[in-house]
Amino acid sequence: MKSIQSIFITRTEIIDKINHFSRRGESFLFAIDFSGEKGFVLSPQEAENKGIRYEIGNLKNDGNHSVKSPLKFDLFPVSFKTYKIAFEKVIHHLKRGDTYLLNLTFPTPLQSNLSLSEIFDISCAPFKLLVPGHFIVFSPEMFIRTEQSLVFSNPMKGTIDAGVPDAEERLMSDEKEFFEHNTIVDLIRNDLSMVSTNVIVTRFRYIDRIHSNRGDLLHMSSEVCGTLPDGFRQRLGELLFTLLPAGSVTGAPKEMTVKIIQETESYDRGFYTGIFGYFDGVNLTSAVSIRFIEETDRGLVFKSGGGITALSSLEREYDEMVQKVYVPVF
Repeated sequence: MKSIQSIFITRTEIIDKINHFSRRGESFLFAIDFSGEKGFVLSPQEAENKGIRYEIGNLKNDGNHSVKSPLKFDLFPVSFKTYKIAFEKVIHHLKRGDTYLLNLTFPTPLQSNLSLSEIFDISCAPFKLLVPGHFIVFSPEMFIRTEQSLVFSNPMKGTIDAGVPDAEERLMSDEKEFFEHNTIVDLIRNDLSMVSTNVIVTRFRYIDRIHSNRGDLLHMSSEVCGTLPDGFRQRLGELLFTLLPAGSVTGAPKEMTVKIIQETESYDRGFYTGIFGYFDGVNLTSAVSIRFIEETDRGLVFKSGGGITALSSLEREYDEMVQKVYVPVF
C-alpha cells in the first residue's frame, strides 16, 4: 500500500476535484480539516486501495470484523486548572461582546488495547471514517445532506448524562442549553441561506440517545432545510466551502469566534471538527468530524469540547468536555 500521506491535497485542489466528480455524476469520498486548507477527495476504489474505511448512512465499503478483546479505555484529560485558564479567556471575550457562543475544545491523551481499526469495528455511529495511521471519527452529527434539490442540516447542541434523573426534561428546560441550541440553529439557517432559498426549520429540538463505553448520553438536535439552485452540482465544491467551518463546532458570530478559538486553544484541531462525507453521483451526505481519535507519535489522542456562553458553568463545561471522550458501542 502506498503511503497514505499522498492523498492529502490543498483547498483549491479539493474544490476542483469535488466539482469534477459531481459534474460527471461520479461517486467520491472526501474529508476536509477544520482550517479548510487540507483534505482528500477519492473515488471509492482509491479509498479502498488506501485502506480507508467508512460507514456513512447506508453507504460503507466493507463489513464488520470481529474484535476478540473487550475495549480498555483509559483517559488522561487536561487538568481542571488548565481548562479554567482557557475558559476564563473565553468568558472575557463573551463579556466584551466579541462572541456570544464559542466551542472550546481540548485534546485528551488516552490508552487503549485496541487499534484504530478495531475501535472502528466496535463503534456504532451514523457516520464513521477511518484513515489508517491518522484518525478515526464516529460522528453522531450530520453536516449537510442533499436530496435532489433540497439541502438539510442537523446541528447538534446540548448534551446531558442520560443517567441523571429526568435527564431529557432537564436538558430541554435548561436555559443555557436552550440559548446555545437556538444560537446554532439560527447560525445554520443563515449559512444555508447563502447557498439556498426558502430556508426553514423543519424539526426543532429533538433528542437522540447515544450508547457508549462510559454510559449513555442524550444529545439535542434540530433540522434545517433549504432549496438549492438549479445546477448546484456544477459548483458543489464552492457550495461546501461557503458553509465551512461548521457552525456547531465554532460558534457565533463565526468569523470572529474562529479567531478567538485560534488564540485560545493551545493545539491544532487538524481534521477534528472538519467535515467528511460521500457523494453517490446524485446526492451528498456529510457529517461533522466530532467524536474523534487521532494517532500521534506519542499515542492516541481524543479531541472533544463544548459550547461556552455567558450562562456557562466552569465545572459543568469541564465535565462535559471529559464526558464526550467515549466510544459509541453497539
